[in-house]
Amino acid sequence: MKPIRIALAGAGAFGQKHLDALKLIDGVQVTSVIGRELDKTREVATKYGIGHATTSLDESLARDDVDAVILCTPTQMHASQTLACLQAGKHVQVEIPLCDVLKEGEAVVEAQRKTGLVAMCGHTRRFNPSHQWVRRRIVAGEFNIQQMDVQTYFFRRTNMNALGQPRSWTDHLLWHHAAHTVDLFAYQAQSPVVKANALQGPIHPVLGIAMDMSIQLQAASGAICTLSLSFNNEGPLGTFFRYIGDTGTYIARYDDLVNGKDEKIDVSQVDVSMNGIELQDREFVAAIREGREPNGSVAQVLPCYQVLHKLEQQLL
Repeated sequence: MKPIRIALAGAGAFGQKHLDALKLIDGVQVTSVIGRELDKTREVATKYGIGHATTSLDESLARDDVDAVILCTPTQMHASQTLACLQAGKHVQVEIPLCDVLKEGEAVVEAQRKTGLVAMCGHTRRFNPSHQWVRRRIVAGEFNIQQMDVQTYFFRRTNMNALGQPRSWTDHLLWHHAAHTVDLFAYQAQSPVVKANALQGPIHPVLGIAMDMSIQLQAASGAICTLSLSFNNEGPLGTFFRYIGDTGTYIARYDDLVNGKDEKIDVSQVDVSMNGIELQDREFVAAIREGREPNGSVAQVLPCYQVLHKLEQQLL
């Protein structure tokens, strides 16, 4: 089997999660890593046995030993870098969010259609075993969502990444963290979002973003979703999804799932791994090998960003 040769852009906390995942996938070779600081990027390349390190995405795109790219770079770069990958003839997976300006995301979808290359966005919740388990009940007609209640809570009053290191960019509740839930709600409800409302709290004087936000959604099916987001919350941290349906209640946190009585549901056999990032990367590689559209393609997730755009307009 000819290896799929991947370049990874963004050698920080999340990029290394992808590098850990890619080591577990047969027929994959990471041939290049791109980072903001060359010394730190070389350290990552050495740690993972990657032969090429650079600070230039263009340099990696010009290499003959790169078939595909995974982008774990700052949000503001996502759309333009995804376009650059497609224009260079490379398959691409861009971490969530696809964009923070709708027209840029639409340009990516159009470029994918023209090139026919695999272009996927890292909407990991589609792949977490907990959400996959619920999805299977929905597809089988055994469970229908009446309401989703979601809490996305972090403590980020300073600009730090998941490793506690200073960030070179500012994260965003709407365009990043809400994107997970807006997409998942429509995906699980099997119905597009037709109504959306948002409120935001005070703007942080230094970071320039709202640190608290509340979002209401309704799908064409009638199902509703209430989403609360905060960067001010001191714990517990993460995202908690409560599915309230016609035949049960389920609470998912990343790869764990319990029912409404707090009884654990075994999701260990749902897929080949319990790691959502690994499953996401496996789908990317499989779509390239099989010449098909991946789950989480840029076209599939674009409606999520159309909703986020409408919400942003409400908040201006």
